[in-house]
Order: sequence, then structure tokens, then C-alpha cells
Amino acid sequence: MGVRPPPSDDGDTPDVVTFGIAALDAHLEEAEVAYPVDAETLVRELGDPEIPYDAGGSTVSLSAVLSETHRSQFETEQELLNALHPVFEAHRERSGSGLFAQLRSLLPF
Repeated sequence: MGVRPPPSDDGDTPDVVTFGIAALDAHLEEAEVAYPVDAETLVRELGDPEIPYDAGGSTVSLSAVLSETHRSQFETEQELLNALHPVFEAHRERSGSGLFAQLRSLLPF
């Protein structure tokens, strides 16, 4: 997922803030993970990064979200992302960062 950050005057802001599986996908592309892959190898290859799960920048470790899937093996990247999507959604819902909170984060005050 991704949302546009609030505008600023410094000109150095990104066009989109990524979180959830979109943020994880960026880590996967950098590491060039070979599939099938087990959760332990994935954590070791990526270095157990903190993945943002909402537009506010709240994070959770890769090892934590993988353990919440209750799976140890992923045959493809799509299978991995499909398994992790509901986990990131659950974290986002627990943090109170739903649609209303995302819209509020875009307001300039």
C-alpha cells in the first residue's frame, strides 16, 4: 500500500510513502530472494528489517509478521505477499491507523 505524504517546502520528500507488502516488496527486490524460501532464510537474507505497516510510519519486524502467518515455507513471492497481507492489515487495524487516520495524516494541521 502507499499514500501520498503531506506537501512540504523542502522539495526532498518522496512522491509516495509505502507500507505493508509494498514496503516489504522493496526489500525483496534489493535482496533478490530465490524461491521457494523458508521463513528463517528470508529473515537471514533480508536482515530482519522493520517494515512500516501504516502511513504514520509504525513498524514491525519481518520475523514477527512471518511468525504470525504460522507458515515456514513460501513457494513464490506472490504466495509470501498473500500470506503477509492480512498480517499487515491486522497490525494497521490494531494501531488505529485506518482510513480516517490516513486522511487525517494528510491534513496540514
